[in-house]
Order: sequence, then C-alpha cells, then structure tokens
Amino acid sequence: MDYVRSRRLPTAIKILIAGGFGAGKTTLVGSVSETAPLRTEEILTDQGVGVDDVSGVEAKRTTTVAMDFGRITIRDEFVLYLFGTPGQERFWFMWDEVALGSLGAVVLADTRRLADCFPSVDYFERNGTPFIVAVNCFEGAPSYDLDEVQLALNLGTRVPVMLCDARDKESCKNVLITLVQHAMQVRSVVGAH
Repeated sequence: MDYVRSRRLPTAIKILIAGGFGAGKTTLVGSVSETAPLRTEEILTDQGVGVDDVSGVEAKRTTTVAMDFGRITIRDEFVLYLFGTPGQERFWFMWDEVALGSLGAVVLADTRRLADCFPSVDYFERNGTPFIVAVNCFEGAPSYDLDEVQLALNLGTRVPVMLCDARDKESCKNVLITLVQHAMQVRSVVGAH
C-alpha cells in the first residue's frame, strides 16, 4: 500500500505538431512516439482536386483528416502527448480544441512550400502559444540558412528555428527538447511580469 501512495502519476504535457500540408507532421509523430501512433490518414481522391494543393508534394497519396496522436514517457515523471494537426485550411476549425492546454507547438516547415506554414505561425503568435520552427530536410528541397528562414517567416530572433529530419527519432527528440526548453523559458518570462 505504501508503494501505491508514494508513486505519483506522471505530469502530462501536451505538444502540438503543426505546419502545412505534406510537411511531415505524421512522420514526425510516428518517428518519436513510443506507442504505435493513432493516425487519421485517408487516401487523397479526386474530391480533393482543386481543394488540396499538392504542388511540390505530387507524390503524396494520403492526408490527415483529424489528427495524429503519439506518446513519449520520460523517466516515469512526464508523459508528452503529441498532437499532429491537419495542414489544410478546411480542417483549421479544429485547431482551437486541439491546442487547448498545450505547452507549446512545433511548426514543421518545408522549404518547397514555406508559405504553407504561415497559418500555423500566425495562429500560435495570435494565441500566445510558445512555438519553434523545425525545417524538415526533404531530399532535393531547396536549402537555406536558418536565418534566411527566420527572416522569410518574419520571426525575429525570439522563435528558435532548427533543421530536422522527421524520419529520424534522434532528430525529432532534439526538436521536442528545444520546444520544451523554449516554452518553459517563455512561460517563466511571462509569469515574472
């Protein structure tokens, strides 16, 4: 009985993974989740023609229609819950519900379609949600210096921008660590005022 009383439940931390259509959000959640991620992907059909812009990602065959969900446990003290948001405008109506109670967000950027992450950046800035930008390194995609990406997204130096490979677990872990550190720093500064 003492064991049960002394054992505390882990602290739940909600993290959003956002970005444009085809930026690699589902891949990132799947790469780092300790459990098989919940995915709500559907096959792209003719119904999406004219609705979903696949320029730059023509090989994409599926799309997230609700969210992706994954989990990471850290030393039985913390559980990170990852919520991957859908990237298309027609699904933005659900962002407020998904974002509620989150520590912060990763905005996944694709240099082939950099403008596609503007809505995510705008959303998190407008709502005061701490976020970072992770540039997913796609093979054959244009590469830019991180300060160029920061300038193109009009972020200034207050938002960390880093490179990542959404297929690589270690790379994704580094992104999440950077986000958590940034979010804690932002929240401590805000709390001090």
